[in-house]
Amino acid sequence: MTRLDRVEQTPGRLAGPPLTPRTAVIWSVLRAELERRAGTALTVLDVGGGTGGFAVPLAQAGHRVTVVDASPDALAALTRRAAEAGVAERVRAVQGDGDALAGLVEPGSADLVLCHAVLEVVDDPAAVVAALAAALRPGGAASVLVANRAAAVLGRAMNGHLDVAAALAADPAGTAGTRDTLRRRYDADGAAALLTAAGLVVEQIHGVRVLADLLPAAVADGQPAALVELERALAARAPWRDLAAQLHLFARRP
Repeated sequence: MTRLDRVEQTPGRLAGPPLTPRTAVIWSVLRAELERRAGTALTVLDVGGGTGGFAVPLAQAGHRVTVVDASPDALAALTRRAAEAGVAERVRAVQGDGDALAGLVEPGSADLVLCHAVLEVVDDPAAVVAALAAALRPGGAASVLVANRAAAVLGRAMNGHLDVAAALAADPAGTAGTRDTLRRRYDADGAAALLTAAGLVVEQIHGVRVLADLLPAAVADGQPAALVELERALAARAPWRDLAAQLHLFARRP
């Protein structure tokens, strides 16, 4: 067990899964917010939370979490996972997609909202972000994770798909046409502007998976703790932040 795993599992702190290069930066930001509000059981809304990778650890830390997801299979897996973790009473599953969020959640009811890998696929990102902001109580925070356009261009080019890279770079939405699995991608300024327009104040922007997707598997698997530390070190620093596979924005409702 690494030092990072021991910190993650320390009694009285957020009991999350072992830190990985794909989640370490996000958990670090969330942990800081939970420790800032230590002693308070928060009401958490996880939009697109799927099988509960974030919801269940948050429930284990004593918070109440509502997961909204379009997939009944994912919600069934979430329910089983919460039961196995002994937190079924603190996790609620609601079927619905991000575009319907405004009709699914009580305004001003959440202390913390998670919206990870959702804004790339919904019909109207601005409406979804407005619903996220409305769901927050004053002082509440939003954790938003989006696909990074620059990383997609770089990744396609490195894999020899120069035509796809060119299409991604040229398209205003950062998509490569009808075969693309995502409807849009973002840069830091564009994502921040989306949240600001909804009345949120962006406090932090980090890169997620700065190096994790670029390294050979033998390197990533052979030195996981070192890679986690490096991801954390580069997450907020230019130019590395802006080349990460995803951008994590942490914002607050005034």
